[in-house]
Amino acid sequence: MLQKTYACEDSSGKQPVLCQEESDDMLNSLRRLVLLGGCLALLPLGVHAQLESPAGPVPPELLQQRRARLLERIGDGVAIVQAARPRSVEGDYPQDSDYRESNDFFYLTGLETPGASLVLIAHTSGQDSVVLYIPERDPAAEVWTGPRLGPGPEAQRVTGVDDVRGAARFSDDVAGWLGGGRGALFVDVPMARRAECGGQPQGGPECAPILRTLRVPEGTRVASISEHIAALRLIKDGDELRRLREAIRITAEAHRAAAAALEPGVWEYEIEAVIEYTFRRMGAERVGFPSIVGSGPYSTILHYDRSRRQTGAGDLVVIDIGAEYGYYTADITRTYPVSGRFTERQRAIYDLVLSTQQAAIEAVRPGTTIGELTRVAREHMRANSGDLCRPVTCDAYFIHGLSHWLGMDVHDVGRYDVRLEPGMVLTIEPGIYIPDEELGVRIEDDVLVTESGYELLSGDLPREADAIERMVRQSARALQRQDASLP
Repeated sequence: MLQKTYACEDSSGKQPVLCQEESDDMLNSLRRLVLLGGCLALLPLGVHAQLESPAGPVPPELLQQRRARLLERIGDGVAIVQAARPRSVEGDYPQDSDYRESNDFFYLTGLETPGASLVLIAHTSGQDSVVLYIPERDPAAEVWTGPRLGPGPEAQRVTGVDDVRGAARFSDDVAGWLGGGRGALFVDVPMARRAECGGQPQGGPECAPILRTLRVPEGTRVASISEHIAALRLIKDGDELRRLREAIRITAEAHRAAAAALEPGVWEYEIEAVIEYTFRRMGAERVGFPSIVGSGPYSTILHYDRSRRQTGAGDLVVIDIGAEYGYYTADITRTYPVSGRFTERQRAIYDLVLSTQQAAIEAVRPGTTIGELTRVAREHMRANSGDLCRPVTCDAYFIHGLSHWLGMDVHDVGRYDVRLEPGMVLTIEPGIYIPDEELGVRIEDDVLVTESGYELLSGDLPREADAIERMVRQSARALQRQDASLP
């Protein structure tokens, strides 16, 4: 908070009348703020359980089911999952708000509550228990932050946790449980810290910040809870799929808006602005990842996100975007001809990428693996390359993986050596990138594994070359009609 200071003493050491008046004004202002804080304490608290979010809250019964499944995996032990920390407006440069909840904490509680902790005490024999710790409300601070959720009946209602305590009790309570020989201590490692843990994808427990403040008895086995939560998050429940479907619908609409804005001479950042405006207009609270709008030479750069180039006639533009809706993100890529038509060569490459994607999508079913899908895609591309990429086959220009998990993160958590099961959601995204020709094509869709095979969640957005051309050309004709109607 910025503060203004005043030189309020004269040479005699006495305070001038003017500064005394200013001090009185400041004191009165502080009194009004405290009074306002008391009024804020009476406001509804749904904002911290997503009641005011377009996505709405997670049903408490689903949260209870998720926690129960996690307790089953733990066996014996104490697991701690903590809320995220607020970001600094001055130092972290947040692009949406200063707070986005930890995925694991949100998954298990449905809350957006800084300073909170969830503790799960698991027993192989006996009754499991769950305790939620939330900071007490601070009416003076809420003048700046808005109303916060505190311990009490409201927190119990929205989370389905019966035992909700003030955060001040957290350290002593955990020390007591650990001292009572409750088995292993399971800790959560924030995603941002996992790079410091030897690159372990699910997080090395020795890197958990909580270990710096807890009193852990000597000899206690410390393990990561992250891998257990990741296994649960691989299989989406009904509320997760509801959120994903809406994120995908919003992202598809943003693709249509982007295609409508395409014409030679438009800047990449103008297209990005159309995309992200559509996201927010339709209820997405942030982007799932930085939007990729790469034209011409940048169509061959996989994660180009600077959006600084002006498009030209004959360019291809790769648009790889995802709206985040209720903490779940879509990930859809289309490649568009800026001028409204593919060249003969562009279309040949596009059709090969599309048929490769279709071959992989049709191979999605329970029991297979992402590795097997990748083999199907590469073999199809190699067998159908013809002379397109001579002297090699086009799979030499397919330089990234075919697929990744999708959910709360765009590259969501979970092992990649598992067999597909119903409820898993993954992307299928082959591509061909030929830098010497400034020719890059990627097509990416979001796929749900079902009991009988798959559902193409992003199937409402056209993929075929003719349909892609129509999306761009129809928008161009609409602009021409609009221009002709102007006086």
